Amino acid sequence: MNYGIAVFPSREAQDYANSFRKRYDTHYSLIQPHLTVRESEDWSEARLQEAVEHITRIAQTIAPFDAKLNRFSSFYPVNNVIYLALEENEPFQSMVEAVCSGPLAETNRRYGYNPHLTVGQELSDDELHDVLSSLRKKPVNLPFKVDRLHLLYQTDNKAWTVYQTFLLQGQR
Repeated sequence: MNYGIAVFPSREAQDYANSFRKRYDTHYSLIQPHLTVRESEDWSEARLQEAVEHITRIAQTIAPFDAKLNRFSSFYPVNNVIYLALEENEPFQSMVEAVCSGPLAETNRRYGYNPHLTVGQELSDDELHDVLSSLRKKPVNLPFKVDRLHLLYQTDNKAWTVYQTFLLQGQR
């Protein structure tokens, strides 16, 4: 079964993202707006248990932190994806490095890690440029607290749902 790890932003940020995702994101109906922490991967039951133990340990060492989505950006020309970008990547990046270590180390990541919330994907070049040019003009100010990680699994109909939630319990 496929498993992945994500952070869900505030309801306000999710609602804002969904106002664009329903039109521009082909995965709109499969997963709620999120920031990927670890890409999906097919895990055995033993691997799942190892992952749960690892995430439990790591979550006890990471302190909750504040994040803010503050602009629209794109991965063009590498990928025709439009996303909401974080004002500051560092705390998120540190969390990802801790989670994606040891038994959850990612050796086959296709791209360098850039935390983001996808609002459009699988767009043609023309559509991407048209949509992005209008979205870049919009002011974005969506603060949220990162205080938990979600281990997700993919159902038979390709939708994603939460398997387990881990509260970040570290101290600053």
